[in-house]
Amino acid sequence: MSEQPLIEVTGLQAFYGKRRILHGVDFRVMPGEIRVIMGGSGSGKSTLLRHLLGLQAPAAGHIRVLGVDLAIATAAEKLRLRKLIGVSFQGGALFTSMSVGDNVALPLREHTRLDENTIRIMSRLKLEVVNLGGFQDLMPAQLSGGMVKRAALARAIVMDPKLLFFDEPSAGLDPVVSAELDELILQLRDALRMSIVVVTHELESAFKIADTITVLDHGHVLMTGTVEQVRASENERIQDLLNRRPREVEVNVDDYLRRLTEEEA
Repeated sequence: MSEQPLIEVTGLQAFYGKRRILHGVDFRVMPGEIRVIMGGSGSGKSTLLRHLLGLQAPAAGHIRVLGVDLAIATAAEKLRLRKLIGVSFQGGALFTSMSVGDNVALPLREHTRLDENTIRIMSRLKLEVVNLGGFQDLMPAQLSGGMVKRAALARAIVMDPKLLFFDEPSAGLDPVVSAELDELILQLRDALRMSIVVVTHELESAFKIADTITVLDHGHVLMTGTVEQVRASENERIQDLLNRRPREVEVNVDDYLRRLTEEEA
């Protein structure tokens, strides 16, 4: 029997006001896969991620995550689902008033009935996994940018999720730290057997970690394929992205004024 996708998106459309952000996106992630969502600024990456996390409801289309249809799921069903996924946010999103160890332990304290000693052991084990063993008593303000990312990752995986979402893992990091984080993502997939969805605009990172890449442009999926297939694509917009070629921007004054008038109305 063939494997079922962990994520299945069909015909997803999203709007901000009257402006369409996602145009009929189709998206599937299979077990054990590292899927990179790649695209330039304004391509719809973050909007797609928010929909996959159930933070926004689709204007049209369907989203199933771990078998749960997010459009019709109850609040209780969504809560159960969120216990099976991990999210590492772009800025880390650590609680600054809590130690690193308490940040990592927080999901266990909120969602399990484990005793405090077991929680402490599990959180320290996950800190060891991300190479932060011994840093549990530090405060987030005492960490470097790369350490904040790894601490946030430890918190995201502390409940051994089946599915991990990682938003811009390399943002704001120097090349060496970024490369180390890429290696850590690969190790997590291999050691913990989790599927990972990474949103990034960093080409080098995407090409290093991805099994498959979905390229977005202005809310459209240009293609989904392997690293080699994306590199070899003859799509002009994909090659603009890969080769950092600026696009010529034509300003139509009449069209601009019409859109402003529509938005005011």
